[in-house]
Amino acid sequence: MRVFFTLTRRELAGFLVSIAGYVIIAMAVFLMGLSFSVLVGKLEVPTPMPIVELFYMTPFFWLILILSVPVITMRLFALEKYSGTYETLMTTPVGDWQVVLAKFTASLIFYMLMWIPLIGCMYVLSRYSNDAAAFNWVSIGTTYLGIFLVGALFMSVGLLASSLTRNQIVAAMVSLAFTVSVFLLSFAGEKFGMETDWMNEALRYVAMVDHMQDFARGIVDTRQVAFYLTLSSFFLFLTYRVVQSRRWK
Repeated sequence: MRVFFTLTRRELAGFLVSIAGYVIIAMAVFLMGLSFSVLVGKLEVPTPMPIVELFYMTPFFWLILILSVPVITMRLFALEKYSGTYETLMTTPVGDWQVVLAKFTASLIFYMLMWIPLIGCMYVLSRYSNDAAAFNWVSIGTTYLGIFLVGALFMSVGLLASSLTRNQIVAAMVSLAFTVSVFLLSFAGEKFGMETDWMNEALRYVAMVDHMQDFARGIVDTRQVAFYLTLSSFFLFLTYRVVQSRRWK
């Protein structure tokens, strides 16, 4: 465990001391600020839904969710391969699982730190809004759970993409293609009109937008939690196999 925590601190420090890390946070805060301005206007009229659900419905929320992960994960393995430190890491007495999980954990921690300003926005809105019913801190908590689960899935895919190439741009584009595809899949049933009920049910099961709507409403479906945890574990396992195969080349 000591090796795992050491590697995690090393990876997290790489985010926190780099210009790229602060640029990512700055862009996320900027987009949250735009969402904040939209929500201020919406609160002028009483609303029956939680304010966090209104935030989830803004395009800026999805821009943060979809665009941030490829930028965070593209460097995890690709940069080390490009700089030549990957071979050094692979010859040290550390397990492949420790390397994979440390990079995944550090990137996920940084990703969640990026979302902290959202709590401040919600707090300010709750203090100065006349509609107390619009603020449900339980739904805010479950929204963060949804952000965490979706982020874990996207991080695992981004980590896999980064392990397959030494080019950060390629890794980012592969990860972005996956996140955008998952997002668009949420609208496939409405757009194309699936012929059978089981196809519609299958699409609803993987519809990320519908999942986030449930989380924003304070609903936690264990099937959705299992879906994200299972897929995240699957992609982490694939990353482990890639790293393991490269070690013995």
